Amino acid sequence: MSGIKTKRESQKILITGTAGFIGYHLASALLERGDIVVGVDNFTPYYDVRMKEARHEILKKNKSFHFYNISIANYKDLEKVIKKEKPEIIVHLAAQAGVRFSLKNPWAYADANFLGTLNIFEVARQFGIKRVLYASSSSVYGDNKKMPFSEDDRTDNPISVYAATKKGNEMLAYSYHSLYGIETAGMRFFTVYGRYGRPDLALFKFTKNIIAGKPIDVYNRGKMKRTFTHISDIVSGILALIEKKKLKYELYNLGGDESTTLLDFIKIIELRLGKKATMNMLPMQAGDVPAAVADTSKACCDLNYSSRVSIEDGVADFVDWFIENKKWLLRLKDPK
Repeated sequence: MSGIKTKRESQKILITGTAGFIGYHLASALLERGDIVVGVDNFTPYYDVRMKEARHEILKKNKSFHFYNISIANYKDLEKVIKKEKPEIIVHLAAQAGVRFSLKNPWAYADANFLGTLNIFEVARQFGIKRVLYASSSSVYGDNKKMPFSEDDRTDNPISVYAATKKGNEMLAYSYHSLYGIETAGMRFFTVYGRYGRPDLALFKFTKNIIAGKPIDVYNRGKMKRTFTHISDIVSGILALIEKKKLKYELYNLGGDESTTLLDFIKIIELRLGKKATMNMLPMQAGDVPAAVADTSKACCDLNYSSRVSIEDGVADFVDWFIENKKWLLRLKDPK
């Protein structure tokens, strides 16, 4: 009997931000493997909500997807969902995204990123949920000059409100782990891209504008350097954290194996589209950093994590998807 494989038991997992980019892909993967997903989102209009609605329409076809349109900043509403659904694990991905937008509307980040995260940890404490995985960001490293960024590096000099809220989330996680023994893992994502990606991010904006014959804005005159990470690699990292037998208070860089300059990134898009970009060269924007390169050795050791999708293959897949769906994608409003 020892040679017979037993079927993996399904889990009930609450994901905040299921209409978002990463939340949608994670929910899809969990549903596909037979888990029950409790989704929470309130469709904030930071970018065109038609993208969020498109993701949501796909998820809601699955009977194992239980959805609640609420704000995580409202504790009472969140409490009702937890009381009814009784999830085993929370994966907290909902947030007000965007470094640049945090310069225009910092108040939006207080509710969504800090109060919302406080509510997630508090509801986990109240209902005895032992594991909370949450989205952090490479932005917490600020303008650290040491490359690549390691989890052991100092992160007490955030240079945007967005980064400050993500650092605050990590501090909350430490407090709730220390006080109540909640297992936590902060996932520091590095420039995630892929199908159904956010319309405010570079790959989407560049592809859309090049196809439409419009110029693209290239900050720091293209001298930026990033670890671009395909969404499938991010999902595999989160799944590994869900399955990890024991966690304490942990932080993990989840990023790709390659670092690419912005100009080289644009060349890869141009090559797949067979069309040259008209570039509007601009200086560095406040709150941004010239380089963000990931050291993923900790995730590799602890989670058997590795980046499997090359930047060339990932961009090609995105561009092909965009072309297949360009009729509605080109109609999406440009982010403000």
